[in-house]
Amino acid sequence: MKFETINAKMEKYILPLANKMSSQRHLKAIRDAFISLMPITLVGGIAAIINSAPVTESTTNGILLAWASFAQDNALLLNWVNTLTLGAMSIYICIGITNFLCKQYKTDVLLPIMLSVTGFMMLCIAPQSLGWDGKIVEISYLDGKGLIPAIFIAIFTVEVYHLLRKKNVGRIKMPDSVPASLSETFASLVPGIIILGVFVLIFALFNALGTTMPGFIYSTLEPAFTAADTLPFAIIATLLVHVFWFFGIHDAALSGILSPIRDGGLSLNAAAHVAGQSLPNIFTTPFWVYFVVIGGCGSCLALAILLIRSKSKQLRTVGKIGIVPTFFGISEPIIFGVPLMLNPIFFIPFIFGSVVNATIAYILMDIGIIGKTFAMLSWQMPSIFGAFLSTMDIKAFLLIIVLIIIDILIYYPFFKIYEKQLVQQEISEEE
Repeated sequence: MKFETINAKMEKYILPLANKMSSQRHLKAIRDAFISLMPITLVGGIAAIINSAPVTESTTNGILLAWASFAQDNALLLNWVNTLTLGAMSIYICIGITNFLCKQYKTDVLLPIMLSVTGFMMLCIAPQSLGWDGKIVEISYLDGKGLIPAIFIAIFTVEVYHLLRKKNVGRIKMPDSVPASLSETFASLVPGIIILGVFVLIFALFNALGTTMPGFIYSTLEPAFTAADTLPFAIIATLLVHVFWFFGIHDAALSGILSPIRDGGLSLNAAAHVAGQSLPNIFTTPFWVYFVVIGGCGSCLALAILLIRSKSKQLRTVGKIGIVPTFFGISEPIIFGVPLMLNPIFFIPFIFGSVVNATIAYILMDIGIIGKTFAMLSWQMPSIFGAFLSTMDIKAFLLIIVLIIIDILIYYPFFKIYEKQLVQQEISEEE
């Protein structure tokens, strides 16, 4: 099948679907909520790193020993910070989705957010003792295990609230002399009671079963969560994102689906790290950002390195412009400047370079040669640093160097073919 035929079919069948996915209000709200969580995950990641001094019984370096001593003396503080940031990801996602979904409906956000938070705490926090002298609750489902309930609660709250307000259900009409803010409060009274009433009934149901909503969901869907953290899933996800990107569809189209999986895995790893347990997941957000898409989607850092020494003036200029952004994980200057998008010469390296990265990194983590990730610093953290800081494993630093070299080798023959074309074109234009 010719490339033009593939391109035409993508534009006819896939592009409309991807556009719908990227603009679908619920997926868009989920995507924006995860993006807005970055300051919180950054603080949690820093706390996790500080609490993970790379020392062993044979360590004699004074700086590392002082670091370990500081971490030990402040373990409670660091663990508490981590628990309330990465370890409480679900409640922040619940708030974020509620906020962005309300904005799409042009609805006031304050009451829906309060209703969502109330519903989340009611359904995801298990009471153990509620005496007058103190209250004890189980909060282990505030992390990634509570993401599915958080998404459901936020969407349910906003959709029902919007519908009830639109239909004026239970609206109490106040005199014109009553301030608008007070009138709105009374207009929201019945919708709020109905929504909270539903949450109370759901809590009563799961409590009668001796569990919580996330506990039931997690135990029921555990095989699906396990399947999402496998090498085939990592390869398929990488392929889909890059095929979409190659045909001009930004990876944001799939982030509403992939973000809960990646960030959920990170949250569980962070909790396991704090507890001193083995990390359960490989396919996490830092795994994707630092080990798979090195230099942004398409693993463009390798190509940028080739471009800055190109014989073609055009490619050399693009390389000089794009090398710094790609070092910080921003590949758009290279993707649009070369261009890579819709360029059949670069289809194979653009798609499969990141797949090779994902495969090698996943296997090495799975067999224990490279540590798994437990901290996320920033999407713009260079992979060469982010890989080490997210795992606190010096071998991860070395792996990134090896992967960049492999990416260069993958890109090189295709780069030379394209370079030859452009050099001939530039010579003919000069003549």
